[in-house]
Amino acid sequence: MPKKILYVEDDEDTRKLVRMILKSNGYKVITAYNGREGLKKLDEDDIDLVILDIMLPDISGWDIFQRIKKDPRNRDVKVAFLSVIPVSEERLDTLRKCGIEDYIMKPFDNDDLVRRVGRILEG
Repeated sequence: MPKKILYVEDDEDTRKLVRMILKSNGYKVITAYNGREGLKKLDEDDIDLVILDIMLPDISGWDIFQRIKKDPRNRDVKVAFLSVIPVSEERLDTLRKCGIEDYIMKPFDNDDLVRRVGRILEG
């Protein structure tokens, strides 16, 4: 059974690209344009990993992450950020302590994206 990934991203081109890359590597990928749609799809399906953009039109990726972690139904769901916003090593350490599995910077290398997603889902 392929692992299910929910990718929440408002940029259509990036959403399609990430979906294509991950799908071609054996993952089932569900996408959402904004936070509300993403949270709805998370409730409707059994998701293994949520990948969030930070800057979304309605709810920030950080706020979505906090909602996911507060819901006991999602305790096993892993979360990563895929964003253009740079973070310092200190901030990255803080994010990991809060439960973020990884922080992937845009633009990203396709192989690196697949490798990092694989590492998250295996761990």
